[in-house]
Amino acid sequence: MPTPYDVPPSVLIERLARHLKEEVDEINPPSWAPFVKTGIHTQRPPRNPDWWFTRCSSILRKIYVKGPIGIEKLRSEYGGRIDRGAKPEHARKGSGAIVRKSLQQLQAAGLVKPLRNEGRVVTSEGRQLLDRLATEIKKELEKTQPELKKY
Repeated sequence: MPTPYDVPPSVLIERLARHLKEEVDEINPPSWAPFVKTGIHTQRPPRNPDWWFTRCSSILRKIYVKGPIGIEKLRSEYGGRIDRGAKPEHARKGSGAIVRKSLQQLQAAGLVKPLRNEGRVVTSEGRQLLDRLATEIKKELEKTQPELKKY
């Protein structure tokens, strides 16, 4: 059975974002989502109007692959390099409010649960969802690329 390790992350995240937007009622962008930057390293808010669902699906996949994982580690994952003009660039973490709020929504949807003092892990429902989507994506990719059948 294919898992999220076996399919391209960009395809899985896009499909999962579409599923979260259409099927899961607990995940909704907050009122401040259209105006907020995703971190101190960015200069503008995201241009994609559905960026919240993409970020939630990306966080869910990261927890599946790297979990248990906490908020600070996720902030580091979504950070970037800040432009300081003539001075050398430095790494900065991403927005903590975005990570916290999306984790709260994923937890309310039953896809993620906290582990005591270790971060968060994917629940069995979240694992089933990701595995099911990965299986569908793998079957579609095998139609266009037959050499993937051996994996």
